[in-house]
Amino acid sequence: MPLIQRVKDILLQPKVTWPVIAQESATTGSIYSGYVVFLAAIPAIASFIGLSLVGAGGFGFSVRVPVVVGLVHMIVGYGMSLVAVLLLALITDALAPTFGGSKSSINALKLVAYGSTAGFVGGVFNLIPSIGILGLLAALYSIYLIYTGVPVLMKCPPEKAGAYTAVVIVCGVVAMVVFAAVSSLMLPSGSGMRFGGMRGMMGGGGDVTIKTPGGEIQIDAAKMEALSKRMEEAGKRMEQAQASGDSAAAGKAMGDIMGAMTGTSGTPIAAQDLKALLPEALGELKRESFEAQGGQAMGMAGSSAKASYAAGDKRVQLSITDMGGMAGLAALAGWANMTSERETSDEIEKVYKQGPRTLREEFRKDGSRAELTVILGNGVIVEAKGDRVEMAALKGAVNGMSLDKLEAMKRSPKQ
Repeated sequence: MPLIQRVKDILLQPKVTWPVIAQESATTGSIYSGYVVFLAAIPAIASFIGLSLVGAGGFGFSVRVPVVVGLVHMIVGYGMSLVAVLLLALITDALAPTFGGSKSSINALKLVAYGSTAGFVGGVFNLIPSIGILGLLAALYSIYLIYTGVPVLMKCPPEKAGAYTAVVIVCGVVAMVVFAAVSSLMLPSGSGMRFGGMRGMMGGGGDVTIKTPGGEIQIDAAKMEALSKRMEEAGKRMEQAQASGDSAAAGKAMGDIMGAMTGTSGTPIAAQDLKALLPEALGELKRESFEAQGGQAMGMAGSSAKASYAAGDKRVQLSITDMGGMAGLAALAGWANMTSERETSDEIEKVYKQGPRTLREEFRKDGSRAELTVILGNGVIVEAKGDRVEMAALKGAVNGMSLDKLEAMKRSPKQ
């Protein structure tokens, strides 16, 4: 089947396409040479163009990765993507009996290769780093694709497809973390991160714990089950929309699927309400600019507000974001928790839980740069970035933004 047609079919009609894929005669070589090698190139090339040619901006200036480093990163990233598909297929095949399925290495490779289509195609958004988040949202649709393909290709009971998919995805995330670390070691400006082996185990209650030397990921089985039910309900709406031939309804249904997978419920908090939480000054730092905006992408609405503050060579940027995909990732942080800590001679980075909140700190020991990200219990993300500002000052700025009030804000029900 032509490449473009297969991409179109798996994205728009997955439940019809998976049985066709299951009946096709294929080998590892044919799947790679006819499909994976082409699609895996999309995010790699787009990232090179976006980071080395377009550049990423912040605090009024643009930063570009040197072309040589960008090329090396592109080649290494592309190679890692090819390996990741095979690794995730091996994991998928190994997990099949655990969820009542049948092992088949070629079917597992079909599932991962074709199920990753949305993520690969969504890599095109990396052309413009400022909208790279849309690539993440597109990648989330791959979760649904794999979910619909698991019962067909791996022969697992439909009622276990959600849990099976969730474990495969989390294993994939861990693999990507490891691959990112390996990739960084192969670049001229390595991060110094080191990861060892990893292992997974099923708890007595069906929960899953995956341990790595850098942290631990825990998955709540009950929440995985709830996720699978939301995906199933959204999938039925997608089928109905496709059967009706109504493109508008199909587009809305795809948005519903994205919302189901990410845990999104209701419209985002109004941008103006977020803006009202940004202070006029942070001690001696006066507010120079601010903006608030709302929008929609792939059927998922979001809102944000941010402000910049400065005094001499000290600069701070505060932002508040309420986006469907991010709210879902915050929900994931509640049942797929990872804690980690890394320290070098120059900087410290750590991720930890604080009640229902997930926090990430990264700062240089000389005080030249610091970043703090807080994912609140309701999925809202608060970020603070500073130049020539200590981490303690950033924490004070964030805590002064009425986080309890922000966390208690409710979203309006979807219409």
